[in-house]
Amino acid sequence: MIHTNPLVQSGTPELADKAVILIHGRGGSPEDMLPLVHHLNAGDAWTLAPRASENTWYPYSFMAPETQNQPWLDAALSAVDRTVSAAVQAGFAYEHIYFTGFSQGACLTLEYTARNARRYGGIIAFTGGLIGATLHKDHYTGDFAGTPIHISAGDNDPHVPLSRIEETAETIRSLHGDLKTIIYPGKPHSISGEEIEAASRHVFG
Repeated sequence: MIHTNPLVQSGTPELADKAVILIHGRGGSPEDMLPLVHHLNAGDAWTLAPRASENTWYPYSFMAPETQNQPWLDAALSAVDRTVSAAVQAGFAYEHIYFTGFSQGACLTLEYTARNARRYGGIIAFTGGLIGATLHKDHYTGDFAGTPIHISAGDNDPHVPLSRIEETAETIRSLHGDLKTIIYPGKPHSISGEEIEAASRHVFG
C-alpha cells in the first residue's frame, strides 16, 4: 500500500468551525502547504494534510493515460478519501470541509472532488486540471450544489495547458459548481499573492 503516511495536522478540531484539507504538489510536502491557510483567511480552521510517498502522488504527467499512473493514482485518491473521512469522523459536515491543492495536488484535488461531487465548503486548485489523457465523463457524478470552486493558473504553464483547464471547467459546471477561473499572463509555476487573495475572496468570503 502506498500513500499511507500519517496526516499532518494543525489546529484543534474542537475549536474549529471548518476543516481545510491541503494537498501538496510533486516534490512538495504537507509542511509547504500549511502556511497557506493563514494567507487564505480561513478563520478558525483545523487543517489536515496527507503526505505522498516519496513526495509524489503519481509518477507521470496528469495528462498521461490513466493506466500509466496506476496503481499510484487510486492510492492517492484513497489517501484523500481517508483525509475526508477523518474530518467527518471529527464532526465536520461536508459543507464545512474545504480543499486546497497546488500543481499535482491541485489535479488530485479536482479529480477527487469531481468524482465525489457534493456540497463542500469550497475547493481551490492552484494550477491544476482533471486527470487523464482524455476525460471520462462517467467518472464524474454527483452534484456540487453551488460549492464555490476556484481554479487559477498562468496562461502558458509548462505543466497544465489551458485546454485542460477549459475541459475541467466544463465538467465542473455540469456538476453545478460555482466556478471561477482566473488565468494570469506570464505567471510562473507557483502560487502568487494575487491569486491567493482572489481564491480567498471567492471561497472563504
